[in-house]
Amino acid sequence: MSFTIQNVLIPDGESYKTVNVQIQDDRILAIAPNLEVIGTAIEGSHQLLLPGFVNAHTHSSEMWQRGIIPPTPLELWIAELYKFTPLDPAQAYLSAVGTAVETLMTGGTCVVDHLVLIPGQELETIAAAERAYRSVGIRAFIAPLIQDKALSAGIPTGGDEVKHSEDVPTTQAVLDLVQTAVEQFHRPDEGIEIMVAPTGIQLCSDALFAGCIELSDRYDLNRHAHLLETKAQQLLAQEKYGCSAVQHLKEIGFLSPRTSLAHCVWLDDREIEILAETRSTVVHNPLSNLRLGSGIAPILKYRQAGVNVSFGCDGSASNDSQDLLEAIKIGSILHNVTDFDYQYWITPRQAVDMASLGGATGLNRADQFGTLEVGKKADLVLYDLKSLSLLPRTDPIGLLVLGRPVNVVSYAWVNGKQVISDHEICNVSVNDLKEKLFEQSQWSPKRKSAAISKTEARYRSVMGLSERLS
Repeated sequence: MSFTIQNVLIPDGESYKTVNVQIQDDRILAIAPNLEVIGTAIEGSHQLLLPGFVNAHTHSSEMWQRGIIPPTPLELWIAELYKFTPLDPAQAYLSAVGTAVETLMTGGTCVVDHLVLIPGQELETIAAAERAYRSVGIRAFIAPLIQDKALSAGIPTGGDEVKHSEDVPTTQAVLDLVQTAVEQFHRPDEGIEIMVAPTGIQLCSDALFAGCIELSDRYDLNRHAHLLETKAQQLLAQEKYGCSAVQHLKEIGFLSPRTSLAHCVWLDDREIEILAETRSTVVHNPLSNLRLGSGIAPILKYRQAGVNVSFGCDGSASNDSQDLLEAIKIGSILHNVTDFDYQYWITPRQAVDMASLGGATGLNRADQFGTLEVGKKADLVLYDLKSLSLLPRTDPIGLLVLGRPVNVVSYAWVNGKQVISDHEICNVSVNDLKEKLFEQSQWSPKRKSAAISKTEARYRSVMGLSERLS
């Protein structure tokens, strides 16, 4: 299969140029002005061509709970989340389809799904997500979210003895599950990969991390985890290890060029140096960090230290959207208030590079996608520069990143296969998806979870907060 995108605008240094782009099978064959048409001709006039972005951290199943969890910090929010986690693989399928569709429609051609697993139906959950991503046609890294500690272990004890009543699987059972998932679903040549993905230091033993490292090395898998998302997690790391979480992860060998770490809000300068030394990637999730009051990650410090940074939407219960362009915008301009030296502020072009090449680098796939280069995978997105939200004509990338783009993706391809045509998703019915999501949900604005009240007193105590106002 081949096609040629004609007369399309692409970035060229700090400017732009008009070229033709030839695609043969799943690769970019040539980029130059006035190339002959091979295969199908796609008219690219008045459109901007960019490499697809990577939604480098999300939790697809959270779509069922977006807009409903009240303003609370992560440690209380998660108690509410798990109390009402969907228990049907059919729901996992629909929410993964929805995550893929929203990611594609906002410029993402790849998603990293830190997938929350249905207890007792773990493999069925992974199978549902895998089927969803194949049906839409997006590139997917499925990262089954695993832990071997109770949720209550995620809050510092403050020196008190805490009993954890929740049943959790054994470490070996969790590792066996991941290995089975790899054997059944890891198909890199088909655009579906499994990652080893312990949820984070707060809910995982060193034995689980060690097992993940072994699986990663044996099967050549990427690694993914949450890291120091909240102040409470920073306190917990000191309590557990007597040193920083980053230093501990370095000592046990988890950090590497194929390791991506979501959030990384509460790191000091030495910890940032360690991430740079180990060539680990930070996934910036600005909207969920704001939504949960977790803090502002020191992204400008990461960039100055040479740490690779990418963008993620995070799950739809902590961001409440999978709008990747929104995450890129907020994740860029948010840092204009963290450093008065504007020379370090993130420009729109730098933001686009972070979202595309930064995302690919974090997945150890920069040699395959993330830039417009001959030989790279044809993971490409066309933006309609006649869309009202990208007018009047000033700077196309500036408008895309700093504006409020609405329905601006006109065409997209993953592995050279078309997934969006004339602003419409090609492979699944979005109308059917909307009907099913509507029919299988209900308005429930006053829903309350007893789990939050059970956790709240302990959280407020260890965080040094006064008694809750009535």
